[in-house]
Amino acid sequence: MTTCKIDYQAPGDLLRERILLVTGAGDGIGRAAALTYARHGATVILLGRTIAKLEKVYDEIEAAGGPQPAIFPLNFEGATLKDYHDMAETLDKEFGRLDGILHNAGLLGRIMPFDQYNPELWEQVMQVNLNGPIWMTQALLPLLRASEDASVIFTSSGVGRKGRAYWGAYSVSKFATEGFVEVLADELEHLGSIRVNSLNPGATRTQMRRTAYPGEDPDTLRTPEQIMPTYLWLMGPESRGHNGERFDAQPPRS
Repeated sequence: MTTCKIDYQAPGDLLRERILLVTGAGDGIGRAAALTYARHGATVILLGRTIAKLEKVYDEIEAAGGPQPAIFPLNFEGATLKDYHDMAETLDKEFGRLDGILHNAGLLGRIMPFDQYNPELWEQVMQVNLNGPIWMTQALLPLLRASEDASVIFTSSGVGRKGRAYWGAYSVSKFATEGFVEVLADELEHLGSIRVNSLNPGATRTQMRRTAYPGEDPDTLRTPEQIMPTYLWLMGPESRGHNGERFDAQPPRS
């Protein structure tokens, strides 16, 4: 079952005193989510691979009067299990808990016939889109359990719900993400206050979308800022009781 909360009107203090981690926070949807979460009161941990981009988002949050954010540089392509556990130890010392994670970082790979797909690129896409977020989540579960109301959002895709020719590793990584969400959500169903859901942002004006659809007019697409209502609803307390579900950030395109 997929649900859309595009018309959700979030109160200004929806995320007050919440500590949230956003991956891929340097640009696109991750940047918009980080700024939006901070504007609604959250302390946001900005995770990404390009420090200069994270610093710019950091400055934007501070200039807007949001709670002081934190920067955590990490590149999923080269990250190890030790990196994730070191990260958990650092965040535990600094914050003591996590109230939410938005797994937004992603790698498109190449749109091409499977018989031409490079195995090394396939592994790289799987590492960034699937393995990295999974093992990072495992390392951070103790911090999520320390929260009274924790929400974990995994980014999905339309091609992660119905396969499409030439989408290769990206499509398969999103199918696997959907499956992992169901597995983890079922395990956590009656074990505390953590909910885990998937969210398909839909056709959005981002660099990844431009790469995938170079002939598309970007002005026909919603901006990352315009799809934030569902991101807010899922991260806020009103989504309690929703676990292991599939959500869409915008209605299907006609």
